[in-house]
Amino acid sequence: MARETLQKPKCPECGSNNINYDYVRGESVCDKCGMVIKESMIDLTQEWRAFDDDQRSRRVRTGAVLTPTKHDFGLTTEIGKGKGELFKVSTKKRAQYYRLTKWHKRLMKSKDRNISFAFSELQRLVSYLHLSRAIHEKVAKMYQDAVDKGLVRGRSTEAIISSLLYITCKEEGAPRTLDEIAKASGVDKKEIGKTYRYIARKMTLRILPAKAQDYVPRFGSLLGLSERVQVRASDVLDNAGKYDVTSGKGPIGVAAAALYIAAVLEGERKTQREVADIIGVTEVTIRNRYKEIVETLGIKEEVEEKVKEQEGLE
Repeated sequence: MARETLQKPKCPECGSNNINYDYVRGESVCDKCGMVIKESMIDLTQEWRAFDDDQRSRRVRTGAVLTPTKHDFGLTTEIGKGKGELFKVSTKKRAQYYRLTKWHKRLMKSKDRNISFAFSELQRLVSYLHLSRAIHEKVAKMYQDAVDKGLVRGRSTEAIISSLLYITCKEEGAPRTLDEIAKASGVDKKEIGKTYRYIARKMTLRILPAKAQDYVPRFGSLLGLSERVQVRASDVLDNAGKYDVTSGKGPIGVAAAALYIAAVLEGERKTQREVADIIGVTEVTIRNRYKEIVETLGIKEEVEEKVKEQEGLE
């Protein structure tokens, strides 16, 4: 007989804490005196077992969890998801299948069609840019709000999704540059910027500028730098921030310069050209930010000596 000790109140008869639940009879019983404390209890556990994913998928009687990343939250049924569905019906039923698919598409509301198309584009961008599920869901909710407020009418769906993605990445501390989003979406950078300002104004979004520290982990990974270098770069930025060296400067250029400095100090030197090419800024920008930071922090001589040492080893 299956038994499992539960944290239940004391037995009213003998005061014992040793109370067990009998799965077969649906009773909670005192082990000491045998008193039945509760009976006809409802078993909330599943009545079937599965030993692999195939059995689980065949026996489960519920669908996936609700998600805002679907235009219908994953609730409705879709007739016909591809040509592969045709092989599941007989030849006589294919005409009926075509007819049902056609009417299913006709009866879908224009709002649902719009959101469905937008979310497919959003899924592609999230996958391409390696973004988190939290960002994916937040952008989906914001797009549905924009549709309800009529902000997408007359504007490119791709531009709206790209601008919302740009906003959300900033808010979630995982910023992406306009160049990255423009490359991923195929929308012109100026169009994304214009739509971004429009959406922010209409939805009363207060978007703070991204911090240079937010770019360090991703840029460090792109450059193949160790975690030690990334931590050193964050320390350089924190110290520079105390002297307002980075105020009013583009966070991307500042982060690139800090990574260059940290890489030199930790013996993982990258040239300014390599950093500029991978991150997508100019060498002049890195050079200017580099000079400002090392001179303010008083580490110019130390960095230059490290560079000479590493050049001598090469």
